[in-house]
Amino acid sequence: MAKKKFYVTTTIPYANAEPHIGHALEFVQADVLARWNRLKKKDVFFLTGTDEHGSKNYKTALKQGMNPKEFVDKNSSYFAELLRELNISNDNFIKTTDKTNHWPGVVVLWKKLEEKGDIYKKKYSGKYCSGCERYVTGKELADGKCVNHPNVEIEELSEENYFFKLSKYFKKIVGLIKNDKLKISPSQWKNDFLGLIKGGLQDVSFSRDTKYLSWGIPVPKDSTQVMYVWADALSNYLTGIGYPDKKFEKYWPADVHIVGKDMLRFHAGIWPGMLLSAGLPLPKELAVHGFLTIDGKKMSKSTGNVVSPLKLLKKYNADTIRYFLMRSIPFGQDGNFSEKEMIARHNNELANKLGNLVSRVAGLVEKHGTEKCENRLIKKLNEKKIEKLFDNYEFDKVLNEIFAFIDGCNEYVQSKKIWETKDKKALYELKECILKTAELLLPFIPSSAEKIKKQFSAWEIKKKEILFEKI
Repeated sequence: MAKKKFYVTTTIPYANAEPHIGHALEFVQADVLARWNRLKKKDVFFLTGTDEHGSKNYKTALKQGMNPKEFVDKNSSYFAELLRELNISNDNFIKTTDKTNHWPGVVVLWKKLEEKGDIYKKKYSGKYCSGCERYVTGKELADGKCVNHPNVEIEELSEENYFFKLSKYFKKIVGLIKNDKLKISPSQWKNDFLGLIKGGLQDVSFSRDTKYLSWGIPVPKDSTQVMYVWADALSNYLTGIGYPDKKFEKYWPADVHIVGKDMLRFHAGIWPGMLLSAGLPLPKELAVHGFLTIDGKKMSKSTGNVVSPLKLLKKYNADTIRYFLMRSIPFGQDGNFSEKEMIARHNNELANKLGNLVSRVAGLVEKHGTEKCENRLIKKLNEKKIEKLFDNYEFDKVLNEIFAFIDGCNEYVQSKKIWETKDKKALYELKECILKTAELLLPFIPSSAEKIKKQFSAWEIKKKEILFEKI
């Protein structure tokens, strides 16, 4: 029987700067899902990458006196490094400047929308935010500034562009979202998006005049225009699995696109419209996460509180950072990143609870051995509940369950006084419980979980060096 497939994606970050801690959050969330589904023996494909066209990248490159390609390559390499250092198990890393694997698919998709009569050219004047990479309305501005990018100058643009007939698909998209055919999780974001588009979906600008922006994929048969960032970037979910080659059908439609709340309007509006126009299946689900604050304050370059995950990884183990992000920030909500809290979680939970259990039981098993018996202790672990929590992206609650079980195992060692009774049956139970715990922790702290599995699967279990040094 063919393996059940699971295709998960992150959004592809702009390669206009080095990654910040919010990027790390999204990468780890997607990785947890990918690793969990591999544990479930599914055929998993996990895609991420970088978005390298658009005026934001182009302008920043020029400001820094760099060639745009060199500039985006440099920044893209930081994201690739972050994925390696965070132990992210992605299967592909797509770059939108890749003329071999990305461009051909984007051009094919554009032509499909054109054949459907959904792309037309018109003159347009309006206010443009290069931070959002889109035209904005007066309602979206506060004191003439974009609320999401208050440091970005709003431009008055007047140019002839190609537009995509998104308005044509408005009713269809609303129906699909209401009926959960295109599911948006958590449900608060479904309601938020439906409220946002109550007045309809407008046709969207799909190209830029090369007089203003020459950095992008050329529009087929029109050298005066380059494709707009959404036509180009959103297509990565197809090109990253081989589109237009038929092999992409192995994984498409995506099981889940993980997106930040600021990316929802594009993924629930423009992207479904493009797919409906092209006659392609829609992704099954959009899972929407919140933003990170830093010690309770909004992260911003102007206040100088942007946390670099690459710098953080020079001080702390990847598993420590991964654990904190998944344990402390409920999926779908805004959460706070605090180095102090991360250290406290490392010391109190990873070192004192998990590390202590592993060390004590390994030492006792090395001295006294084990004797196979019925494992009553493991029955206290509610795997069905854990599975349900995973399905709802409640990663913090999954870890809550696992660590409640670890607490129970530590109490079991104490109540049985195994160091005195040398109870081999109790040690067998504990050994099996630790192996099961390591398996469940594998999506979250893969390096540490692998070490535990190796230690407790050995023919002779021995006490080893401390798993989590106190910080």
